[in-house]
Parts: sequence; C-alpha cells; structure tokens
Amino acid sequence: MDLSHITQLAIRYLADQSRNDRRLNRLSAYCEYAPSGIEASVYEPALCLILQGSKMATIGDQTVRLSPGKALLVSHDLPVVSRITKATASEPYLSFVLFLDVQLIRSLYEQVADLPPPDPEIRSLSVAPAEATWLAPFLRYIELMDNPLDAKVLGPSILREIHYRLLLSSIGQNLRNLLVAGSYASRIAKAIGQLRSEYRFPLRVSELAKIAAMSESSFHKHFKDVTGTSPLQFQKDLRLIQAKVLLTQMGNAVSDAAFAVGYESPAHFSRDYSRRFGLAPSSDAAKILTRLGSEQISH
Repeated sequence: MDLSHITQLAIRYLADQSRNDRRLNRLSAYCEYAPSGIEASVYEPALCLILQGSKMATIGDQTVRLSPGKALLVSHDLPVVSRITKATASEPYLSFVLFLDVQLIRSLYEQVADLPPPDPEIRSLSVAPAEATWLAPFLRYIELMDNPLDAKVLGPSILREIHYRLLLSSIGQNLRNLLVAGSYASRIAKAIGQLRSEYRFPLRVSELAKIAAMSESSFHKHFKDVTGTSPLQFQKDLRLIQAKVLLTQMGNAVSDAAFAVGYESPAHFSRDYSRRFGLAPSSDAAKILTRLGSEQISH
C-alpha cells in the first residue's frame, strides 16, 4: 500500500490546522518527532490510520501494535494507555484520526440489516490493515480541505459513505454490534456513559447492571467481553487518566489530584498511579513545575 500521497496530505493538514477554513469535520492529524513515555487518554469511537512511525496501545488485557498502513478502530469510549515507539525528526510519527458519529452508524441499520450478524463477543478495539473499500472515500474526504465549499456540500455524504464502508469491513464488526439497540455492545455503551460521568464516586455495579438491563453476573461478563477489563479497573483507569491531566497540565498537588478524582487515600492513589504509568505521581507533578520555572526564567 502506497501511503506517500496521504502522508503528504497529513503534513499539509497539520500545517493548515490553524486555519478554520481548512479544517474538516471530525478529522484530526497527529505528529510526534520522538518516542514518547506512557500516555493515557479516553478514546472516543474513532478510526486511526497510521502513516509513519509506530505506536503501542493497551486497553484492559488487550495490547495492539500499530505500524504504517494499519488502522485502529474503537467503537466505545475506552481508557487507553499508549506510547509512541518509533518516531524521529526526519520521519516523525504521523496519523490521521476520524472521530466516528455513532448516531450516523445507527441510522444505517435498515440498509445493512441483512448483513451476517457480527460476533457478539468481539472487542471494542480492533486493528487491521487499511482496506481500499473505506480508504478510497477516506482519501476523498481529506482532499476536501482544498475546497471549503466542496467540504460543506459533499463532506456529509462522503462521511456517510466512510461509515457505511467501515460497517462492511473486516475491522468494523464491533461497529455493527452497535446497530442493534438491545445488543450487548449497545447496552454496555450506556453503562460506560454512566461510568464516565460518575467515575469520581464509589462504584455501584448493581446500578450499572440495571442501566445495561442485565444481571450483575451477566454484566460483568459482557463488560469484560466488550472492553477487555472489569468495571472496577475501567473506573480506576478513568480516575488515573484524569489525575495525570491534573498533575501534568494543571499543576495540582498529588494529594489534591487524588481527592479530586475520587481516591480517599493519597498513598493508595500513588501506588495505583505508579503501577499504571511506571512513574510516581510526584515525578509527573515535578515536570510541570520544572517547565513553569523555565518559562518564568525565559521571560
């Protein structure tokens, strides 16, 4: 697969992202010039196409390795720990990310209802080589950045085609599970939404199971099938990811970050944080202080 054209488009898109008239709905490009440490964030439903460099991502017990020409598809909101493993100044890590429209996916239900049913146990995170069927409209969508009027008029229909092609692709089985309102994937998605909004509070699995219309035992099983992790670990990851933001971007003290995300014990928080990120929270907190000190000296 020749990625040179789309790679050049990514470089141009990055250079033009400050111009509102060049931005495309739901599309972002990312570039890094060196391998990274462990990063953590909550991935929304999205398609990520790797163009240069490589990356490793972990959700629960599932780890995937991403290299040029590979695509990562996420169908649910998931806390993901990742790190860029290959990137240089001359050949940086480059990727395009298209944030998916779940409502648009569900609107295609009647048109694709006759498709063979997907594997109900398939995970929310899948990786496969990019396929020409969805890559062609994906490329056409990116090329709209050169014509804002075309983007406005033609963009929505091309986005719809991309979603449709993904549903039919080998990587899109997890999306097809979202089509059926009563499917396990759809019901777990509702529970995940509740977890995301209430992650600071004590976990009540019985309430989540009720939201998902399942027994507690069934909920535990299907939550693990969909996300690769338990509800408790999922909540813990959400807390730790937010705490990392508070420490590394907002400059919070370790104890303040711990209490802000729902921990009752800073010591317990520090153990979980170190285990998850391979670095004590105090070390991460010190980074922003060092950076702020350097900025003050430079001014």
